[in-house]
Amino acid sequence: MVFALVGLVVLALLGAVHRYVWRRFVGDTTAPGSRLRRAGTVAAFVLPLLSVGAMTSGRVGAPFWLQQVLAWPGFLWLACLLYLTLALLVGEVVRPVLLRVLARRDAARAGAGSGTPSGTPAETSGTPTEAPDETRPRTEKLVTSGSTGVTAPSEAVARTASDAPGPVAEPETESTAEPAASTPAPALAPHPSRRLFVSRVVGGAAAAAGLATVGYGTYGVLRGPSVQRITVPLAKLPRAAHGFRIAVVSDIHIGPILGRAHTRRIVDTINATSPDLVAVVGDLVDGSVADLGSAAEPLAALRARHGSYFVTGNHEYFSGAEQWIDHVRELGLVPLENARVEIEGFDLAGVNDIAGETEGQGPDFGRALGDRDRGRAAVLMAHQPVVIHDAVEHGVDLQLSGHTHGGQLWPGNYLAELANPTVAGLERYGDTQLFVSRGAGAWGPPVRVGAPSDITVVELASRQA
Repeated sequence: MVFALVGLVVLALLGAVHRYVWRRFVGDTTAPGSRLRRAGTVAAFVLPLLSVGAMTSGRVGAPFWLQQVLAWPGFLWLACLLYLTLALLVGEVVRPVLLRVLARRDAARAGAGSGTPSGTPAETSGTPTEAPDETRPRTEKLVTSGSTGVTAPSEAVARTASDAPGPVAEPETESTAEPAASTPAPALAPHPSRRLFVSRVVGGAAAAAGLATVGYGTYGVLRGPSVQRITVPLAKLPRAAHGFRIAVVSDIHIGPILGRAHTRRIVDTINATSPDLVAVVGDLVDGSVADLGSAAEPLAALRARHGSYFVTGNHEYFSGAEQWIDHVRELGLVPLENARVEIEGFDLAGVNDIAGETEGQGPDFGRALGDRDRGRAAVLMAHQPVVIHDAVEHGVDLQLSGHTHGGQLWPGNYLAELANPTVAGLERYGDTQLFVSRGAGAWGPPVRVGAPSDITVVELASRQA
């Protein structure tokens, strides 16, 4: 019942977000009935359906080729939706400012256009009734001369066009006066409204920012993880083990998007560091051995002096954990299922992920660490950082974890902080240090923003050295 309610809330939220995005990118910027509006409306329905298909196709057992077809557009759209929405929310702050600036500019232009300088025809021309008082008497004197009624030549020269008799002069005066006084100048073709202009500017800027962010984040994932190096001092580590290097890799997430080429990049990057030991800390795959077994085969090429070790993550239990444990063993990795091995100078232990509890295969710290010599340093491989308190209780010196992806998509790191004691990096809890890798792959959208993928070489340091 709870899961159904959560699902309904998520669907309602996604519907509201899609409606908002459609309104700002399509409804506010296109004309009703236009091709652009129709195309935008179709996309607003099709893209979320692709996203739902990408998230559910693997769980319902859809053919792998269909999972691949749905994964790229469906998962990428989720990343685009996130950053387009964030960019639009920033635009909501900019929008009223732009409208106010444009309104003031237009008001200033209108005020400047309404004022007319003195001496212009608009001021000197007018109707005959607006002439000065002495004009008509002066005209009457000019029309008649003496008692004979004959016009003098000099008077004819002085006569103005408005004083000439007959029906010709008067219409000319009216036709030149009235348009200047009452008829407006022809207006230019109307421009788009300020609101439409601002909607297009803000929408265009938001689209550019959001899509550029997703593009850069996708490039970072497809390029492959970078190598980070940290030094971790352990009080119980003997001098002989000083400088021991562990290549920590987590959350590879081989799946419909990240396949064999992704695995090969990771293996090549790890081998280039020449580690003493490789620790694969869970979430290796997103799919079955039947679909992804060949994509995982490059792991057989991992090279380390003390071998490569593997523990399960929560995604293995969505993908057939037992089959994957058998498969990675065939590839040369050593699965640590609530088990421990002695390495030169320290104990290396591994526990199953807590997601295995649903199958009766959860973590068993007593089995992995209960009967060991506590005078030796202990390094624990555990996928999720939340088991750190069990590690502290069992005297672990260093826990290696993943799971969080460092948040993967900013601001997801703030959500990850709510569910994990450490999101990324090295922190201390009592006498136990916890290192959390950001992971080498990506789950869902093949995009990382603010949390680049990495492989970390952890160099152990002895205080006795």
